[in-house]
Amino acid sequence: MSGKLRVLLVDDHQLFRSGVKALLARQADIEVVGEAADGLDGVQQARQLRPDVILLDLHMPGVSGREAVKALAEDLPGTRVLMLTVSEDADDLLDTLHAGAAGYLLKNIDAEYFVDAIRRAAAGDSVVSPEMTGKLVAGLKRGAAAPMPEKDPLSAREREVLAALARGASNKELAREFDLAESTVKIHVQNILRKLKLNSRVQAAVYAVEHGISKNNIKNK
Repeated sequence: MSGKLRVLLVDDHQLFRSGVKALLARQADIEVVGEAADGLDGVQQARQLRPDVILLDLHMPGVSGREAVKALAEDLPGTRVLMLTVSEDADDLLDTLHAGAAGYLLKNIDAEYFVDAIRRAAAGDSVVSPEMTGKLVAGLKRGAAAPMPEKDPLSAREREVLAALARGASNKELAREFDLAESTVKIHVQNILRKLKLNSRVQAAVYAVEHGISKNNIKNK
């Protein structure tokens, strides 16, 4: 990716937006290109600005972040949406990830982790606040494993990559594990998302867990 990472900030609290903007202004590789105080304005600005990453609050008046992320995932599949919220509710976490969010960050997150999460999301990784990881796993385990489609659209290698995504592996980690170039890993991930009609790596990880796809059951096939 060339140039600065272009970020759109959507949050109804002006003071919080100002703090985030000040933090990101100190990063040489990140630029806040717009801000909005509600989900509707956020979606409209996103369509116009085409940012790399959108930082999206969950609970806002009018169009909420939960509603906005669905529209953004459909309209701008190439843009990474990170939920940035105070909600530690597992249902909020799962609903927004299912809707297409690339990550879920709590507002009390460490500043260094937060900035790194934006960079990782822009590079294609999925990011979830450490405090929410356990809730994500528990929430996925509550649902019964769904059967794979009768005709599995994935190749053997793509199934292996999908299983690794379920463990939260980054592109760099996938490249090391499978002895592949990172560019090849990116192609595999893009093919998985396209074939399964998913919008993000997080959705792919959720899909893998729900369908019982893991390293162990791949080896046993």
